[in-house]
Parts: sequence; C-alpha cells; structure tokens
Amino acid sequence: MKIKNNEKQVKRKDNKNKIDVWKYKKYVCKAKIIPIETGKNIIILKEDEAKRNDIYVGYRTMLKYKNKKVAAIVDTSLDYIKPGEAGIYLDVAKKLHIKNGDKVEILHMNMPASLKYIKQKMNGESLDYKSIKTIVNDIMANVLGEAETSAWITSAYIRGFNDDETVALTKATVESGSQLNLHKKYVLDKHCIGGVAGNRTTMVLVPIIASIPGLYIPKTSSRAITSAAGTADTMEVLANVDLPKEELERIVLKTKGSIVWGGGVNLAPIDDKLIRIRHPLSIDPEGMLLASILGKKKSVNSKYVIIDIPIGRGAKISDINHANKLAERFLTISKRLGLKTEVLVTDGAEPIGNGVGPILEAIDVLKVLENKTDAPKDLRHKSCILAGKLIELAGKAKKGEGYHMAMAALRSGKALKKMKEIITEQGGDGNIKSSDLIPGRYTYDYRAPTSGQIFHIDNKSIAKIARIAGSPLDKEAGVVLFKSRGQIVKKGEKLFRIYSKSEANLDIAIKATEQMEPVEMRKVLLGVIR
Repeated sequence: MKIKNNEKQVKRKDNKNKIDVWKYKKYVCKAKIIPIETGKNIIILKEDEAKRNDIYVGYRTMLKYKNKKVAAIVDTSLDYIKPGEAGIYLDVAKKLHIKNGDKVEILHMNMPASLKYIKQKMNGESLDYKSIKTIVNDIMANVLGEAETSAWITSAYIRGFNDDETVALTKATVESGSQLNLHKKYVLDKHCIGGVAGNRTTMVLVPIIASIPGLYIPKTSSRAITSAAGTADTMEVLANVDLPKEELERIVLKTKGSIVWGGGVNLAPIDDKLIRIRHPLSIDPEGMLLASILGKKKSVNSKYVIIDIPIGRGAKISDINHANKLAERFLTISKRLGLKTEVLVTDGAEPIGNGVGPILEAIDVLKVLENKTDAPKDLRHKSCILAGKLIELAGKAKKGEGYHMAMAALRSGKALKKMKEIITEQGGDGNIKSSDLIPGRYTYDYRAPTSGQIFHIDNKSIAKIARIAGSPLDKEAGVVLFKSRGQIVKKGEKLFRIYSKSEANLDIAIKATEQMEPVEMRKVLLGVIR
C-alpha cells in the first residue's frame, strides 16, 4: 500500500456530505471489486497494513475516486486482500463508478460532531435543529453506522423528543431527499399508523379524492415490514409503484392522484434508514413516528392531512388515552409545520376487509370500487369516513356532508373511472377487474373448532399466517376471511381460507395455524355468551 504522509493535519470541509474531514494520511491503492451488495458502504483493507496505519475494523474512512467521495466502514482481512489493494463491495463501486484496478484514495476522518450530540441526547439534553440536522446528514452520508444510529434511536425512545425536537427532525427528514411541488392549492394526503390486517383504505380513498374537482392527492405508501402487505405491495398487483419523482409529478398533474412506493421517489429517505433499524429493535419512539409521518406529508407539499389511529386489542395502540394524547401531538406539530390536519381514532381490533395479502386485498379494493354486492362493507364504510373528513377539511363539503360526497363518488362510478386512469398512467391495465385476479392454487380452509359466537379475530395471527404462506413476496398468498366478529357459527363451518402458490409454504402455514388461536370463540347457551 503506497502511503503519502502529510506533515500537518489539514482540516477541510466536505460540502457535499456536510461533514468535517481530517486529512492525516492519504492511502493510494488499487481497487479490488467484490461482486456482492451489502446494503452498506464497506471496504476491506489488509489487516496488518490497516493496523500499522491506525485503522481498525469499524472505523469510518472517506473513499475518494476522481472527484467523487463516499464515507465507508472499514473491515479487514488476513489474506483475501493483497498489499496495496482495497476490497470494495458493489454498493460503493457503483456509487463511485470504480472498476477493478482503478486507483482510489482512502482518507482518515475525524470523530463526527454528531456523536457528541447523540451522547447529549443519551444524557437527557434537548437537541436544537442544527444538532439534529447534523445527525441526519451523517446518517445519510454513512458517517454514522448502525450502532451509532441505534444509540440515537434508543435515546429518543428512553428520553423522548419534545415538540421543538420533533419539528426539527421533521424538517431534517424533508430535507434529506427531494420534494414534490405541484403548485396546486388543494394538495391532500392521508396516513394510517398501521397494525390492522387488510385495511386498504388508501386505495379506495385516493380515487375518491382525485375524482373531486380541484383536489390532488400524490400518495406515497410503504411496503410491508411485519404485515402481510403494505399499500405499495397491493397496488403493485395493479400497476408499477416504483417511479421516479418526475414521473410521479406527471401522473398526479394528469390524473390528480397516485399510489406509489415512497422509497422509489427519494422522498424523506432518512426515514427508510431509521425504520430499518427501529424494526429489529421493536421500538417506535413517538417523536420519530410523528416526524416520519408528517415529514413524508411535507415532502409532497401537502396542505390537508387526515391521520388514522386504529386502536384495540392487537393493534399498535390499545389504550384510548394513549391514542388521544398521540392525536393531540399530531395536531400540535402539524400546526407548527403549516399543515391543516385532522386525526381520527378508529376501531382497529380486527382486520378490515376480507382479504389479507396483495392479490386478495386488491380484489377487495376493486370490488368496492366496482360496487359489487359482495364487496367488504367495513372497507367501503371506513374509506368513505376518511375520504369524507378529508373533503371537509379542504372545504369542498360542509361538516357532516363529506361522507355522502365520498359515497356518491363510489356509487356513481367516478371513483372507479379515476382508479382506472391512475392504474393506466402507472403502467398497469386500466381495464382490469376484480374477477381477473386469481390467488394461489393451494388452499386450506380453517374451520370453527366449536359452535359459538366469534369474539375476536386477531390481527397479528392472521397477518403472520399470510406471511408464512408467502405474502407479500408471493402476491398470490394470503388469507380470506369468511366471517366477522359477532357472528354465530356452527362447529366445522369455514372461518377463513389460506392461499399459497407453494404447497410447501401452505403446509408450514397450516402447522403454524394449529399452534395459534387466530379466531377466538365464545359459547352461546340459551342466548347467553360465555
């Protein structure tokens, strides 16, 4: 490894990544491309050379090739890397357009200021906008790794974020990526905090809103993390959801609505990084939750927002007092961000709709839009409640009249026509019907183990069964519910059906179902439920 020593430490500013770099030594070596993507910026140095030059596993360095630079995590090898080489994984090679044998520079980096701010938060101090912005910038530039980011998330969970910190993180979230500006007066948005199986209200709400004169709704949605399907997974059954920002803008200006995957348009990308780390930890700091949701709304320049907080047994939030406090914070932060927001606390104790899984949920959505008699009534009703409140919020209907306006858009066929336009512009078949969608060929019917009344259908169990069957990667997999809470059934009557395109996955799902109690029954004797 060829080393060029500098006699003095020279501090310089890296304006692109907005971090300070101490240039102690410059290592010039040949690139050895490792044809593996890790999802992180990683380079490998020969162990003895790295130690000799005060570089150790886990250190951050700045890798430079021509006029481009990227922060990378150091790993070391005893014999895989030869002297004078730097092993470079595909993630980094693609970003810097490096090929085998290219000469690259490795620069030492100083301890980032963001670590100081993270420690301050761990000690219970409040952070200002500059500190939070620095942390976000360093995460985006890969200067902070998963360990440091986890420490920040954990400190936010334990210490909490006040309103000033939440507003600061929301603004930094928006600034972490690109923004959409339609230059329209009425830009609307909607978000559900999740936790309810099925619940594809977004895919019914968007065409309803887009069919109302003067209203625009550029909806960006997520893919599944722990659920059987996210809105983006279900919409992907009908159309392309991975679109660049310019294409999203064109579609919304033409059709007045869209349903796309948020990760594809580079809107609030810091949020995806934080979610990936929050998920394994199973923690969701309230301040980060608020910043995540409202940051995405600000990134598309929404002015009117409806927030759905489902509560109940098995939902993310089970306590009404907790839900009301969260709703108040949504309203407080929204006002400071210039958003006109309304929050609805809804029943989330059971799944919404009949289907759980991409194709099965898409069937439910199309049936509602097609006004089919067997369309799930709960999905239609809740979608119209949310859409109606959003219409009222934008001043297009008087209070109490929004629901009827939303229902009229469904019954008249205007919402279905609008959905067909959106599907077509997103590269799908605008003439597709619910009857065209076929779920997996392998099925299993779960039957009532005893006669009685259905007391509870568990969201988590139903979602887990659908995932074991293959959802959401297998679009054909999932669960269809035949019964709902409160219905009286006889022993042996079908309660739900599992679908899969894999016989092996179905067998595993059946065995898992036998270990759960996805449907809780109560005996009925002489009109008394026990």
